[in-house]
Amino acid sequence: MEASLRDYTICLPAWTIGENILDQVGRLCSPYGSRAVLIGGEHALAAIGGRLMDAVKKDGRIEIAGPFLYGGEACMENVSALAAIPDVQHADMIFAAGGGKALDTCKVLGYQLGKKVFTFPTIASTCAATTAVSILYHKDGGFDRPFFLPAPAAHTFIDTGVIASAPTQYLWAGLGDTYAKYYESTMSSRLDELCYYHALGVNTSRSCLTPLLRYGAAAMEAHKLRQVTPELEQVILSIIVTTGIASILLTADRIIDYNTGLAHAVFYALTSFPDLEIEKNHLHGEVVGFGVLILLLVDGQQEAFEELYRFNKSIGLPTSPEQIGLSEARLCEVIPRVLTMHDIDHNPYPITESMLTKAFDELKKINLENH
Repeated sequence: MEASLRDYTICLPAWTIGENILDQVGRLCSPYGSRAVLIGGEHALAAIGGRLMDAVKKDGRIEIAGPFLYGGEACMENVSALAAIPDVQHADMIFAAGGGKALDTCKVLGYQLGKKVFTFPTIASTCAATTAVSILYHKDGGFDRPFFLPAPAAHTFIDTGVIASAPTQYLWAGLGDTYAKYYESTMSSRLDELCYYHALGVNTSRSCLTPLLRYGAAAMEAHKLRQVTPELEQVILSIIVTTGIASILLTADRIIDYNTGLAHAVFYALTSFPDLEIEKNHLHGEVVGFGVLILLLVDGQQEAFEELYRFNKSIGLPTSPEQIGLSEARLCEVIPRVLTMHDIDHNPYPITESMLTKAFDELKKINLENH
């Protein structure tokens, strides 16, 4: 509770959503300068880069340089490489287009150079576009650390048409990463007397779950048909905006205590085994969604587990270790590594190897019964 007694500032995201939003970029971004540089991933720049540059040129208030590729990994080496580009140095603002790693790279870049960042998510897979933390990796893909930022991007432009045209697997994985926010924050904060913004973040996290259970399946079907429906919009906003708001509130003290948990510990532990090639073969939210099932079994939340197990089965999210490339033979290595992850440092009770082993055994039994 003491944290809220000092002076503090919370900056929440601003966003524009729709299928014809790029015409508003000049009006909303020009107060921050007249020169922008566009950086993103290869597929993202192909999806939105040309239309964005045309819209900015037509508006006439901002000159835009680039585009430049972000480098393929959210690592400090790529941040440094981008910072050395003259067009980046001379820009007043950074336009970041793409998925989580491209956006996270650009957010750190903007912070280091003192430039405002505007995000253009081209997939709905994480809250990277709106949150005030970047998840950094080593150049080889192994998890490095969270990089906390004083504020989120200055504005996020959510082009629903672009997101509806992206591969459906990203929305699918986004469901898993988003509902994890609710389960992890409520578990990690269970015994604590929370200050205002942490309590607000935990309560906000409920909206990271309820819309997904209600609209997730319909949103997936609409996305497969490349249709922007109210259900799809609800899910996109839950993934990109609601989770970002919860994350900002939960990490306001630059701590991960309430913003992560056992589901993410499972993911990051798996990334520390290069031969498993988790990030090559699977998406972040896909693996985290599986990790939530382990969390619920460890925590004894049987009713919640059954509900989420049914939901995962209904949309094809993983319900077994084999679906994320984890064989039973490797569990003896992975389970001890999970216990070393800082994501579970703040928990209402110590998580032990026997708890995790029991949860994996129980899940195996459940899968055999539901085969």
